[in-house]
Amino acid sequence: MIDTVIFDLDGTLLYTLENLHLSTNYALDKYGFKQRTLKEIRSFVGNGVELLIKRAVPDDTDEITTAKCLADFKEHYAATMYDKTRPYDGIVEMIDKLNADNIKCAVVSNKFDAAVKELCERYFGKRILYAVGERDGIRKKPAPDSVLEVIRQIGGKNCVYVGDSEVDIQTAQNAGIPCISVSWGYKDTDYLQMQGAELIAGDVASLLNCLYKI
Repeated sequence: MIDTVIFDLDGTLLYTLENLHLSTNYALDKYGFKQRTLKEIRSFVGNGVELLIKRAVPDDTDEITTAKCLADFKEHYAATMYDKTRPYDGIVEMIDKLNADNIKCAVVSNKFDAAVKELCERYFGKRILYAVGERDGIRKKPAPDSVLEVIRQIGGKNCVYVGDSEVDIQTAQNAGIPCISVSWGYKDTDYLQMQGAELIAGDVASLLNCLYKI
């Protein structure tokens, strides 16, 4: 039986897309760049906010302007990230059940570290034992560095990774642990299957069932 579940954050535990959309367009607007649709932002997320902004700005944008745009995004997001963000239905109750069964829960995200910690504290409190995001000097997902760090820190022996994208599938493979993909996030079932997902949960009940059978 598993003793540790490591979750992705955006699109897995939390619905954050609208806030990411608003902050991206705030930053783009400051430089007169074309606004992006919610659908476009959905396709850009998963590899951290630096790549999100690089994908959002025009292709010919210079590095200095891109960096300024990223800084403006982070400032706006830090001030507004709770406005439209919420846990997906049933997520808090699921984590409570896992905790009650002595299964440790952690988060590894490509979102910048300060935001990951603040969001986890606000929405999950002590339910999440350890939460890390993108940090200088640490390779981000799909590199396994942060996942392996979490496993060491909390003493996980039988671990599983849960996420909503191909990045999460690759991260679990690189860390040598099983992956359960969820289809309620930013990538749909067909896409996840094309990316090699072996287990896909369409709702929280299905995810719990997978976790207790894996």
